[in-house]
Amino acid sequence: MRTRGDIALQIGGYIDMWMAVHLNAATQKHIFTVEAAQSCLFWTLLGNLPANGHAIIAWILVERIFPMKLLSTLLATVGLASALLSPAHADEAFVKLAFETQMRTTVERVTKTDYLGMYEIYASGQILYTDEKVSVVFAGPMLDPKTMRNLTAERMRVLTAVKISDLPLDLAVKTVRGNGSRTLVTFEDPNCGYCKKVAQDLAQLKDVTIYTFMYAILSPDSAEKSNQVWCSKDRAKAWNSMMAQGKMPTSKSDCATPVQKVQELGRKYAITGTPTLIFANGERVPGAISAGEIEQRLAQASK
Repeated sequence: MRTRGDIALQIGGYIDMWMAVHLNAATQKHIFTVEAAQSCLFWTLLGNLPANGHAIIAWILVERIFPMKLLSTLLATVGLASALLSPAHADEAFVKLAFETQMRTTVERVTKTDYLGMYEIYASGQILYTDEKVSVVFAGPMLDPKTMRNLTAERMRVLTAVKISDLPLDLAVKTVRGNGSRTLVTFEDPNCGYCKKVAQDLAQLKDVTIYTFMYAILSPDSAEKSNQVWCSKDRAKAWNSMMAQGKMPTSKSDCATPVQKVQELGRKYAITGTPTLIFANGERVPGAISAGEIEQRLAQASK
């Protein structure tokens, strides 16, 4: 069984790392909080911390703040977590803490890569890379030199995948072509020029059901046009006539519409531009693509 000294040394190791991360650049003074002490103790009990530095502070924490009975209880409590969490997960937790503190942003996911011991950071809709100490941050695509695969793009497709079953499709304009056996979801703005180009291509598709979320983000009258489409007797006809043929809807916009909810939905999924296409396999494609590529992706998603 580990002694107080062992635990104190390991807590001291994490205090070293934690205080380095939380160094106040303006005053050059160390910042220490109760929350830090708690996180130090937790990761120490998981046995994933180095045993060096600030041992005196750690000894005070163990000897004066945490009675041995409490330490024993905590050891038993985290026993299951220790069995479930690997050292890699503990490392990822530290990288997440350090990155969020230094970069002042929220990290959604940290994953250790198979390349040079680097960590993949997914934050604010983009992928970045860093080392285990977060001493440097890399931005840009990571390529496999043997195959020239864009590993970053592949990971981005995984990280940004959207389950269509999770989307509130009742807030979208539904267009059925042929037997409607395949599914495609789009986020489009009525004033989006690229969306109008895509509308021409979508009109060529067969056997597909298209759910269009009218994502009014480009100009003030985008919401008004979306409202008019939604209040039309035939929403699909009104939308497709406006986008593919330039025929503006004539309906009033005085009915209850989902425009605001769709804007909230877009923000939730970090959709920053139109058009954005989502296929049945969850793949998200930002920007306009050709009719041939849409057809190819629909076929892949149906497998």
